[in-house]
Amino acid sequence: MSIKINYSNKLTSKSSANLVLFVDQNFNISVLKEMISSTEFSYISDLLKTSDLKKNLLFFEINSKKTIFLVSIKKDLKTSEIESLGAKFHGYINYDKKNDYFVNSDTINNKIENFIGYFLHGLKLKSYEFNIYKSKKDKRLISINVFGDKNKISAQNQLRFKALEEGTFFARDLVSEPGNILHPDEYAKRLSSLKKHGLKVNIYDEKKLKKLGMNALLGVGQGSIRGTYLVTMEWNGLKDNSKPLAFIGKGVCFDTGGISLKPAKFMEDMTYDMAGSATVVGLMKNLALRKAKINAVGVVGLVENMPGGNAQRPGDIVKSYSGKTIEILNTDAEGRLVLADALTFTEKKFKPKFMVDLATLTGAIIVSLGSEYAGLFSNDDKLSKQLLDVGEKVDEKLWRMPLHKNFDKLIDSKNADMQNINYVGGAGSTTAAQFLQRFILNKTPWAHLDIAGMAFSKYGGALNSGGATGYGVRLLNQLIEEHYE
Repeated sequence: MSIKINYSNKLTSKSSANLVLFVDQNFNISVLKEMISSTEFSYISDLLKTSDLKKNLLFFEINSKKTIFLVSIKKDLKTSEIESLGAKFHGYINYDKKNDYFVNSDTINNKIENFIGYFLHGLKLKSYEFNIYKSKKDKRLISINVFGDKNKISAQNQLRFKALEEGTFFARDLVSEPGNILHPDEYAKRLSSLKKHGLKVNIYDEKKLKKLGMNALLGVGQGSIRGTYLVTMEWNGLKDNSKPLAFIGKGVCFDTGGISLKPAKFMEDMTYDMAGSATVVGLMKNLALRKAKINAVGVVGLVENMPGGNAQRPGDIVKSYSGKTIEILNTDAEGRLVLADALTFTEKKFKPKFMVDLATLTGAIIVSLGSEYAGLFSNDDKLSKQLLDVGEKVDEKLWRMPLHKNFDKLIDSKNADMQNINYVGGAGSTTAAQFLQRFILNKTPWAHLDIAGMAFSKYGGALNSGGATGYGVRLLNQLIEEHYE
């Protein structure tokens, strides 16, 4: 099923149209007298007397061809709640099985700018499906026709929402692909195709990475027959040479754990161990599509962690791009090795205003926060507050976790500068973040988002129907819009 949004000033066929009308939180429908027939008005008035008005969306089947939806708008509505209303309406579309719906923007009595845009944005996000490998598909085309003279959404804001949807969907597509399709070689090719949107894309293959000395990243992929890559995507939306904002993502296309092999149960889910990189890619595509007035760079490390004959062993010592040496005590703690080289490279090459990295880094963060919050670790209070605030606005929530020098002793190694895992026990997510912090060499403001519990949902959420969530694209876009554009 696909959804097409149309905009017009008038309703074409009033008698048989499936109408979506907005009312106040008490379901006062007196304002709708001019928009529906007297018979329909009386019918709905009677049914409302016995309806559950605590719900925020009710529907009334007038006949086999026409349904009228009433969407209740409470006074102090957040934009994320408007999106949730749109997503809820999508559920009714699935039930209703009709193909055309007409949304009357004149009935919106709320001062929130772009109300209808947020409503439709939630509907579109909820409509996402990953079905390219299914033989039978729902081929219905649903038309959502927005009409009315008031509360119009500008062409610029239409583009803004569309770009955000495309960026989020691209991220979800990447996470949803199986490991035999989206291995590092294929992933790098797909990123190269983003050049057509105006992004400058550079792909560093193994030969270039060896020359640069990115041995932490290369070590993760040496057991796989697939290549290992670092890919940079630059968007220059400003004519000046101002410092870019930098976003770094872990792109482990499949994670077996390497020689430190994971248990078989749920290993199939490890296709989404590249979700951090997918968020970065989706964000960069969004920025390019909406022509964001900002300079930004996305950097992703693409690799496959396999237990091959040439695989990295527990006990190996590698020299990272930063020059610091790492003792590999567990090959399943590979994401931090990927990010270690990517962080130092990004800081050194691009000298960014700040760096935000995203990774499905630890199972420990799921133990801590479940699937409600991503873990936030940072060396900068200002950046942390900005991220926390925008996370609440778009309902992609974060919870700040501690970093402290006392945790360093848990990752100090007797044989190298550091070890890649804490064998004492406890603080699994914090020691992973503490490890990453060692690769920020010039005190650049930095935040690490551990999204292991947020990148994939088996049961679905407010704005997704299960599977890849695209978590972080909307969060980081809001950060940019609100504080840096």
